[in-house]
Amino acid sequence: MDQLTQIILQAGRSAVELALFVLLPIMVVMLSLMRLLEARGVLDWLVARLAPLLRPSGLTGLGVFAALQINLVSFAAPMATLTMMEGRGASDRHLAATLAMVMAMAQANVTFPMAAMGLAFGPALLLSLVGGVVAAAATYHLFGRGLSSAEAAMDETLHHRVAEDAKGVLDVINRAGAEAFKISIGAIPMLVLALVAVMALRASGAIDLLTGLLTPLLRTFDLDPALILLTLTKYIAGGTAMMGVMDEMLKAGTTTLDTLNASAGFLIHPFDVAGVAVLISAGRRVAAVWKPAALGAVVGIAVRTVGHGLI
Repeated sequence: MDQLTQIILQAGRSAVELALFVLLPIMVVMLSLMRLLEARGVLDWLVARLAPLLRPSGLTGLGVFAALQINLVSFAAPMATLTMMEGRGASDRHLAATLAMVMAMAQANVTFPMAAMGLAFGPALLLSLVGGVVAAAATYHLFGRGLSSAEAAMDETLHHRVAEDAKGVLDVINRAGAEAFKISIGAIPMLVLALVAVMALRASGAIDLLTGLLTPLLRTFDLDPALILLTLTKYIAGGTAMMGVMDEMLKAGTTTLDTLNASAGFLIHPFDVAGVAVLISAGRRVAAVWKPAALGAVVGIAVRTVGHGLI
């Protein structure tokens, strides 16, 4: 019992430190910047110019906005855009392509904090965009080609606050700070539970046993055995939990920055149990197209994984 208590306290301390001293300040700055660019119309300008280029891959203007949201805000941010697309009459085929793109891209609430740990942010962002577009195209032209293409007259106007004076700017920053605080505090329970589970598995010897069994296979492909624990955490508990485990492993010296960067395409995206459950709650039609979207996301993640491995 004493050992379990120590594990819980250690996990809680690590989770709070990561959420409040790494995730929170980075998210405050990036969300404030994102919301100010949004309020100033910069994102509207960018979406208007990117949408025609990306439309052949199955992405509309709102789909492009969802890509900016996941790369610059968090994996949950595109939920509002997916809901908006469904409500405004987007076709099932376009919904599936946009959902696949979101599931294949790197979420900002993991990439920005991990950049502070040593993640090469530029290549990660570039490969995230490439993987997202590939996922959307694969879904729109292959896995989702049997879905309905019928759509209503789409209103793709982005409704958001404006910042025309000092008071407007301050209001946008305050709201972005509150949003960042909510994201950071909301991550603590999952971080604590994931770290408790990981530390308990370590203490029981289960991780060592599994690592010992799989290490020869991983060594054949020149892979770090640390990926076993990181992969289990990622696909069961989600990206934020994986980030917490990665932080602990880097501090303990049980993995390296090379492994962090080489595995980023495979580990940093919302295509896991928790992420998919959250995203498909955006709407009934969004949930109905998750299977072809998931297949497209796998293709996009594979492209990102190869890209990170080569870099």
